[in-house]
Amino acid sequence: MNVLKWSMTQLQKFRNKGLEIDEVINLDSIKNRDPQIRSISPIRVKSTVDITSKEVTFHLHITGELVLPSSRTLNDVHYPIDIHSVETFLYDVSEYDIDPDGELHLIQGEMVDLLPVIEELILIEIPLQVLGDEDEDVPASLQSGKDWEYISEEEQHQSKKIDPRLAELAKLLNQDDE
Repeated sequence: MNVLKWSMTQLQKFRNKGLEIDEVINLDSIKNRDPQIRSISPIRVKSTVDITSKEVTFHLHITGELVLPSSRTLNDVHYPIDIHSVETFLYDVSEYDIDPDGELHLIQGEMVDLLPVIEELILIEIPLQVLGDEDEDVPASLQSGKDWEYISEEEQHQSKKIDPRLAELAKLLNQDDE
């Protein structure tokens, strides 16, 4: 049963009173949409809902936690989610000037289903690069390889080591400066 799905008739009963939502939902199905999500905690969805005769507006606050792979070591990283969003469902889009940055959704078949919107908001929240606290300390096995070595930004600023392949070019540049 989808607790975040209502018919327009159900929502219109709350038109003058408003509606408050505070639900904890299981979104394990989101792992099928993004294979890098290793685990997802139960997601808490809180919202106040403004209902008029032409639209339904949800003021969402979504919290939970994802487990994602570290971009550097592939170890599990616990990534907290804290999303605030305003989502508006419309009966008829033609009556509105569509704002390309707005979060407008057309009501499909007299039903408002919030679950796909919540899934999209969570998927959009996932960063391209995930680093955990332990990623600051790079293991010795990942310190260097053939023709490369790992150096931190601090080490890079401290040492002005010249790449041996470019040493001759540096000498020429120094001669030009003199």
